[in-house]
Amino acid sequence: MKRFALLSSVAALAGMITGCQSVPPTAFPPAQKTLGTVERLDSALDALLPVGAQMEVLGSGFNWSEGPIWIAAEKSVFFSDVPENTVYRWKPSSGVQVAFKPSGYTGSVPRGGEPGSNGLTTDKQGRLLLCQHGDRQIARREKDGRFTALATNYQGKRFNSPNDLVVKSNGDIYFTDPPYGLEKNNADPKKEIPFNGVYRLQPDGKVTLLIDSLTFPNGLAFSPDEKLLYVAVSDGRNAVIMAYDVQTDGLVANGRVFFDANPLKAGKKGSPDGIKVDKSGNLWATGPGGVLVISAKGKHLGTLATGEATANCAFGDDGSTLYITADMHFVRIRTNVKGCGFN
Repeated sequence: MKRFALLSSVAALAGMITGCQSVPPTAFPPAQKTLGTVERLDSALDALLPVGAQMEVLGSGFNWSEGPIWIAAEKSVFFSDVPENTVYRWKPSSGVQVAFKPSGYTGSVPRGGEPGSNGLTTDKQGRLLLCQHGDRQIARREKDGRFTALATNYQGKRFNSPNDLVVKSNGDIYFTDPPYGLEKNNADPKKEIPFNGVYRLQPDGKVTLLIDSLTFPNGLAFSPDEKLLYVAVSDGRNAVIMAYDVQTDGLVANGRVFFDANPLKAGKKGSPDGIKVDKSGNLWATGPGGVLVISAKGKHLGTLATGEATANCAFGDDGSTLYITADMHFVRIRTNVKGCGFN
């Protein structure tokens, strides 16, 4: 087990960062510790990422960090440590602290595997939504710390282990359900659904199957106009990001490969996982090597090369900071473009 460890001199770091208004729009103060490099493959990346930008380490020593989400009301980033069944919170004034535990498995019988929460997001009311591996459900965390189950099954069969989720502007929740939270994955005898699906959960509780043909659906995101749904496939034999047309009824059609990550796999850690989209329609998608920056037309512009298997990312602060969960690390980098949902 990896032990959780905060950066040294957190107080000094917090003193340098008093809020997004005090930080120049193109840079952070000098970092105490940085991670990896930025690989620029196309000059178009310069409009998205400041020249000289670095990934600043905010915390290290996690077991497997995942699912970051910026919560503006608390001026904080929340993220999961899946094997440790824990959600952490980072804010400039206090650094990284345990927000709550358990996060994804609330049972009393000890279990192995990846029991904790994975993907996190917020609903239209700003409440925290979680993909809970161990409890095999989509849940909402209430103000008193209780979890409210929003979706537990499809046609009476328990989900495998909901992994990532995104909320459409009408309140519908789209989520993926691979087997990673089951102790034996696809071979687990507790697996009740024969496929690994992508679903839609409507505010009235209705669950609709959208896709049942992907081997290991993982991260997902909408294009800025919500006309496309992107789904990452974390399959070592076919590492791709799919795109689907979102129809007027909320269902999806015309699935096709948007980006083929297979040529990037040689000698690099990671697979397609979390996806975020900026206001210009570019994808910031984790994959082999780190975070791949991909244009709306599918061109690979560059990579935030963390050197680690990188799970997910999220825009935060004023929208032009990208927070990244990279295995045992939690880092951030300044961008020149804002993420979807920021003014």
